[in-house]
Amino acid sequence: MPSILFVCTANQCRSPMAEAMFAAKVAAMNQSDKWIISSAGTSAADGIMATPFARRVMAARGLNLESHRSRVVTASLLESANLILTMTRNHREALCLEFPQFDHKIHLLSELIDQTFDIDDPAGGDEEDYRLCADEMGLIIEKGFQRIVAWAG
Repeated sequence: MPSILFVCTANQCRSPMAEAMFAAKVAAMNQSDKWIISSAGTSAADGIMATPFARRVMAARGLNLESHRSRVVTASLLESANLILTMTRNHREALCLEFPQFDHKIHLLSELIDQTFDIDDPAGGDEEDYRLCADEMGLIIEKGFQRIVAWAG
């Protein structure tokens, strides 16, 4: 069963939103039972809820982040994932430096669409910043879905 791990900094905004959107995409295809989908943060504190704006923006899409709790990236999480998608080049570099044995399966989210750019952190911004971030990630996940399947396969 393929396993995907989305990674951002605090695991309270970008990675939980990406996790929820990818899970919804898989659910719409009746394949939820065929995937393990999770998220974590490079500098996360364990057990923190997704930010209020992240929860609100996802709720507007019919997705629920109320049960999400942040967690820090660990070697065991990276080991169990077939594919690790980071939000920024710094996240990717940090993970590859600390866990070089997993560098072959760590990619930028933007690489799904053959580009190399960071997904800006909406933390500290307003609800519109979160909405724009979610729109950007949602588009990448949609356009890059077949690549996710291939890379995680």
